[in-house]
Amino acid sequence: MSKRIHIIARFHRWRLKNMSERGFITALSILVGVLSGMAAVVIKNAVRLTHRLANSLVSHEMHNYIYFALPLLGILLTVLVVKYVIRSKVRHGIPNVLYSMSQRKGQISNHNLFSSVIASSLTVGFGGSVGLEGPTVATGTAWGSWLAKYFRLDYKNTILMLACACAGAMAAIFKAPIAAIVFAVEVIMIDLTVFSLVPLLLSSATAVVTSYLFLGQDVLYPFEVKQVFELADLPYYIVLGIVAGFVSVYFIKMYMHIGGLFDKLNNGWTKLMVGGVGLGILIFFFPSLFGEGYEAINACLAGNTEYLFNNSLFYDLREELWAALVLLVFVILLKIVATSLTFGAGGVGGIFAPTLFMGVNTGMFFAQIVNMLGIRQVNTNNFALIGMAGLIAGVLHAPLTGIFLIADISGGYKLFVPLMITATFAYIVVRAFTPNSVYHIQLARRKELLTHDKDANALQMIEVKKLIETDFEILSPDATLRDLTVAISRNHRNLFPVVNAEGNMVGMLKMDDVRDMIFNHEMYDTVKISELMYMPAFHIDPNDSMEIVANKFESSGRYNLAVIENGKYIGFISRARVFTKYRKQIIDVSHV
Repeated sequence: MSKRIHIIARFHRWRLKNMSERGFITALSILVGVLSGMAAVVIKNAVRLTHRLANSLVSHEMHNYIYFALPLLGILLTVLVVKYVIRSKVRHGIPNVLYSMSQRKGQISNHNLFSSVIASSLTVGFGGSVGLEGPTVATGTAWGSWLAKYFRLDYKNTILMLACACAGAMAAIFKAPIAAIVFAVEVIMIDLTVFSLVPLLLSSATAVVTSYLFLGQDVLYPFEVKQVFELADLPYYIVLGIVAGFVSVYFIKMYMHIGGLFDKLNNGWTKLMVGGVGLGILIFFFPSLFGEGYEAINACLAGNTEYLFNNSLFYDLREELWAALVLLVFVILLKIVATSLTFGAGGVGGIFAPTLFMGVNTGMFFAQIVNMLGIRQVNTNNFALIGMAGLIAGVLHAPLTGIFLIADISGGYKLFVPLMITATFAYIVVRAFTPNSVYHIQLARRKELLTHDKDANALQMIEVKKLIETDFEILSPDATLRDLTVAISRNHRNLFPVVNAEGNMVGMLKMDDVRDMIFNHEMYDTVKISELMYMPAFHIDPNDSMEIVANKFESSGRYNLAVIENGKYIGFISRARVFTKYRKQIIDVSHV
């Protein structure tokens, strides 16, 4: 062990002597890209193997009845592995990254190096109605965090490594390098500066090349633009954007509502049974909700709606347009329910694939309704494609990601204008109802979300408890002026907390208030501290956020505020110390 530490120390010395910071970060970004790309490759292949195993359990006689049991089996295996093998909670990928950035200085638990791969493979491989993007990002960023810790990077470079890993993971799984960088800026909220641009580009490019080597260069969603954008379609793309916005609002609200219901269930096995059985019932009636749904998405993009009827009780209605429209409504509304049940039961996955699934079906449904009304005949395939951009813009609050990702993964750059229009209107609608995306909403409620506002980020990352100063002379309310003079001689502070025998702060005394009295020796034993003290109008709770603390300093005009928890005196926080820490934090969160 000591030999290994010695080798690491020698490497650090060599690196500091021979490599600039930019050069080293550039080299690390390439390594992060390779590791993120490999994470995508491993997860994709693990899911394929698991899916083959699941299919081997299906007999032709059982038909769609097996869809009731397989997802429950997959989630059960996931729960068992997490509880008895990993022995640590496997959090959702992207929210976990955002939490680590804001609350853990970019540190991610080492079990995430492999845990998301195993857990998501079991969940998705057996039909859990979630995607692989979140687990891929979680795995990639865990490697980025591990490298940052190993090479002792500071905060800003640690965060940059996480952003590079996120971009690399998205680039590898979707084979969309430009969209991956946009995703890192919009969703992960990394600042796109001169310092961060080159590492992000290299990480994204390296990851996508790694994906090409192992998974081939085929576009994820093959799409041929047979009808280019026509100006007469403009109003319909606007309306599609509005519809996509409202579907996104439904997505976020339903996801949070069902998640809240599961939070009220204290027993993990109860969650498993409720979520697993509920998911099984949904997939039994609507088999297209099974798994990630990529095959269904590709079928929809090709204008084929048979995926709605395959292996279902409604197969005999596959030639009826009205039946297809009814099923489209059901799968749009129930996909997020199936996803939420998967998560609630204990499954591990991502919400990107469900978002794309709901988007493509929303676009197809909207186009079919327009064509039925007979006002204008629109291309259903184009609208299905652009519906995906609308849902990404709405659910993730990421319109640029929606535009570039759909254009990248489908080769649909000829439809760039309608992509922009639909994504923009979807984003406008959803922002009116939900100020935060599905990734950010819980962190924002707890005031743990980092944004592009550096000032807010710097304040948020300061820990209130680390600013508390305790070297103040404590006085009893029964003490006299003589006791105060003794305390003054022992301490350089001009503030004195008054605390009773139970440890409760009952007042405070300032030197300025008694300066004239301390020279009057006749008052030393007759005047008690309880007669001189006052109770401050403002105090700080150690659980307050730094934003609240800053507001209290501004409102009070004080240079020192007492820290009191449940009435108990703890110490003081000074305005000067807050300002000094804030300036240092601004430097740490800024990329130059």
